[in-house]
Amino acid sequence: MSELSYQLSYWEKEAFLQDFDFLIVGSGIVGLNAALKLRTLSPAARIGILERGPMPIGASTRNAGFACFGSVSELLEDIELNGSEAVMKVLKMRWDGLQKLRERLGDKRMGYVGYGGYELFQKKDKTLFEKCKSAIPDLNIALQELIGEDAIFSCSDEGISKNGLGNTQHLIFNRAEGQIHTGWMMHSLLSLARQAGISIFTGIEVAEIQDLGMGGVRINTGLGWEIKTGKLLIATNGFARKLLPTIEVQPARNQVLITKPLSSLRLKGCFHYDHGYYYFRNINNRILLGGGRNLALETESTSTFGTTEFIKKHLIQFLNEVVMPESNVEVDYWWSGILGVGKEKLPIIKELSENVAVAVRMGGMGVAIGSLIGEKGADLMNG
Repeated sequence: MSELSYQLSYWEKEAFLQDFDFLIVGSGIVGLNAALKLRTLSPAARIGILERGPMPIGASTRNAGFACFGSVSELLEDIELNGSEAVMKVLKMRWDGLQKLRERLGDKRMGYVGYGGYELFQKKDKTLFEKCKSAIPDLNIALQELIGEDAIFSCSDEGISKNGLGNTQHLIFNRAEGQIHTGWMMHSLLSLARQAGISIFTGIEVAEIQDLGMGGVRINTGLGWEIKTGKLLIATNGFARKLLPTIEVQPARNQVLITKPLSSLRLKGCFHYDHGYYYFRNINNRILLGGGRNLALETESTSTFGTTEFIKKHLIQFLNEVVMPESNVEVDYWWSGILGVGKEKLPIIKELSENVAVAVRMGGMGVAIGSLIGEKGADLMNG
């Protein structure tokens, strides 16, 4: 129990933590969208969100801001591992989820721009490029049937010089991808939730969940408080196993950098390399670059924030050799975020009991699918 533990006053209990109808653990993209959907389903319900941090800092405010659809090499790898049907199901979720997010907030409020995305191939990637190039026609046909959009992928070597990627041999363009300002998106979602009368409590970590059956759910917090709710949704993604030790969600740390402002920046769009393990984009007159966790999967399979000199060294090397060749760009920000991944990329959305449901394992695609998964979690709670 925390050293800050103390008993609630009558006033605090009555005004802030009176029994809830619906309570959500996690104030990220999924949790906020779940709460907003619950408000439309139950206008008079008492709805609350518990967040252990000062803000939703797991991945929702720490991602790269990709409205991600997936690169060709990543999709082909996923098809080999999980089959075409499962991959297409996830792609439909990404597309539908992003449309829901854009409808809810509007593009301006979250800084959405549809510059598209590119997958890079260097000289050593010739075999992989040929494999991806040959798969484009079939992928485009499948996606046209799936989402009603044609020619999603195309070869685009003309983008190499346009974006200053001097050491790149080939590019494949993805016109379905966009980018957002992650901070604006989360600030807008939090504002909408508060306007809808949803209570958001930060700095409250859930220590234990007790399902009381007909009596609802009792939550014991790290502050020594007991909070009761009728229905509970766990939406903590990469931290889910702290509350549900057997759930098939593995935390994965991704390290990210942003450069100092650049006097001239030709780069525009979202860029992927090595099956999506490296990713970069423009943000104002800076470059954001992240990834590289495949170089140290054991070390990076953690829910602990922080950066490592090993990954930082490789990201800086990638920045100066691939993204901005021979430019010696200086770094201004470093941070990390915690993803929730698994052997497959389908999220986990299910009831654990009549009172408790879970909506986790975004697979690094929370910006794209979080709105949809949150709403599906709300439907389970309201069922």
